[in-house]
Amino acid sequence: MVTNDESMNRFKHNIMEQVCRLEWDGINDPEHIEELILKIIPGPKPSYRCCVYKEREIVRQRIRLAQAKSPSYNPDSENIVQVIDPACDECPISAYSVTDNCRFCMGKACLNSCKFGAITPGDTHMHIDPAKCKECGMCANACPYNAIVHLERPCKKACPVGAITYDEYGYCKIDEDKCIQCGHCIHSCPFAAIGSKTFLVDIIKEIKAGKEVIAMCAPATEGQFGEDISMASIREGLKKIGFADMVEVGLGGDMTAAYESEEWTEAFEKGHKMTTSCCPAFINMLKKHFPEQYKDNMSSTVSPMCAISRYLKATRPGCVTVFIGPCIAKKSEAQDKSVPGNADYVVTYGELRALMRSKDVKFEPVSDEYQESSIWGKRFATSGGVANAVIECMQERGVDTSQIKLFRAAGGAECKKALTLLKVGKLPEDFIEGMVCPGGCVGGPSRHKQYTEITKARETLLSKADERKVLDNLKNYPMDKFSMHRDGHM
Repeated sequence: MVTNDESMNRFKHNIMEQVCRLEWDGINDPEHIEELILKIIPGPKPSYRCCVYKEREIVRQRIRLAQAKSPSYNPDSENIVQVIDPACDECPISAYSVTDNCRFCMGKACLNSCKFGAITPGDTHMHIDPAKCKECGMCANACPYNAIVHLERPCKKACPVGAITYDEYGYCKIDEDKCIQCGHCIHSCPFAAIGSKTFLVDIIKEIKAGKEVIAMCAPATEGQFGEDISMASIREGLKKIGFADMVEVGLGGDMTAAYESEEWTEAFEKGHKMTTSCCPAFINMLKKHFPEQYKDNMSSTVSPMCAISRYLKATRPGCVTVFIGPCIAKKSEAQDKSVPGNADYVVTYGELRALMRSKDVKFEPVSDEYQESSIWGKRFATSGGVANAVIECMQERGVDTSQIKLFRAAGGAECKKALTLLKVGKLPEDFIEGMVCPGGCVGGPSRHKQYTEITKARETLLSKADERKVLDNLKNYPMDKFSMHRDGHM
């Protein structure tokens, strides 16, 4: 996993690992949890906060997240992304601040530019009252010395939909009606004050209960752990920690592309614009911020994750499906009751590594080969990959795609731009491929390494894939046994 604070990253993953060890040992109870808190923060001196009591409270709330619970002060929240209040108290509240570069000049351009009475003279320089400031930026633009700076908090800056605000104490607050669960705020916070619910404890319980727990690895997985760790390597490692099997979700990419291409063909003939259905953060953006477009323009085909989960549940009744990938928003997709048969649980790569360490298992290179998806399904994880796969399927059916125009939206800003153009009727393209993460899923918030490292290793691994066609590949699977529609109808 990549973050702007590696030490905090290790800290929170260690908590996950220790909670998993407790669950494997059958002692994940309040008494042993309190012992774990004292083990992690023994005291008497604090390590990174003002006192050991605050540090222990932060650990206590992180343990709740590791148990798929909301923080104790927000227990009824169903949001996947949660703020740990005790860890969130060191960032400046004021968006605009006057620095020591202020010359306390006679012109007072900043004061004259403010329409809200937020600026007043202090003893040695001008002062901005955060209670009155409307964050218009006029004072910063007017200052001849560039003495006024915009101190936007990193969590708020990372949020593509304006879901983050602050209370009177400076604590970050997430507007759950706006939040699209993308998780970008999680890895932008240098204090690790934002986290997501983790379902490792539930997965361990399912494994210990003797259920057939099957992993579903996202197409973005190839390259995450280096060019020596293939899908076959990951499959072997997952079996060592108790998974019954693993299936690559690139196969689900083939399934989604095949069915979405039929929708696109019909829509193109009618002149009806459509969006893709794979990125859950993009779907959440549609649902919460562009509801009319969600109803009228979104593909009704399920995501690759859901397609593989339904395939497994149809062919291996009673199995438990676990999606593994770089995406936080997939956790919200799995909890969406309007899409039956979806993944039972979702874990990120960092969470997976914590689970593996709890069983002292590492990924190792293997000589075995494993491929279930076409190269088109494998490339679903990169920006443009979904649209390319859909176009490939249309061409395999003999459809002329030369006149089709695509808007490949990568990143929250690009997605909002595309959907806004669609809303006001000014979108020149026929179809929108929406991915809230720049670079696609490979650039997801919980990727394991730097983007450039992943893509280099990924290309090495993908170069070994065969050149099977999407529709030919799907002839090997019982596509008539499960639904590819979001509502589950056959």
